[in-house]
Amino acid sequence: MPVTVTAQYAIPDAELRWRFSRSSGPGGQGVNTTDSRVELVFDLAATAVFPPALRERALARLASRLVDGTVVIAASEFRSQLRNREAAAERLGEVLRRAIAAPPPARRPTKPSKGQQRRRLDDKKRRGNLKRGRRDTGD
Repeated sequence: MPVTVTAQYAIPDAELRWRFSRSSGPGGQGVNTTDSRVELVFDLAATAVFPPALRERALARLASRLVDGTVVIAASEFRSQLRNREAAAERLGEVLRRAIAAPPPARRPTKPSKGQQRRRLDDKKRRGNLKRGRRDTGD
C-alpha cells in the first residue's frame, strides 16, 4: 500500500520497509503472541520520489528525528496489525507533508502610526497625572 504524501507525490511500496514486533498495549491473551506493533522505515535521503529541492527541505526540517537519513514511524495503538500499518502510513504521510510544505511568507515589518504614538503618550501622561493626584503632599 503506497503512502500518499500529497496529490502529486506518493511513496511506492518498494521504498518502504516494515518491521513488526509484539505490542505492549491492549490485546488480551493475543498480546503475547501477535506481532501487532508496526515500524515503518523510509529512507528520505535516498528517495527519488521528491525533487532535490524538496528532499533537501525535508531533510533539513526533519534533521532532529532522522537516523542516517531515514524516518522511522512506530504505531501500536490498535490491536490489529493492519490498523497499525494504516496508522503508520498515515502518520508518515503527515510528517512528510509538513516537511515539504512551503515556508510561510516573510513578515512585513510595520510601525505604529503617528496618531497611535500620540494617543499612547497622552494616555501615559493622563495616567501619571492621576497617580500624582493621589500622592500625599505631606501638608
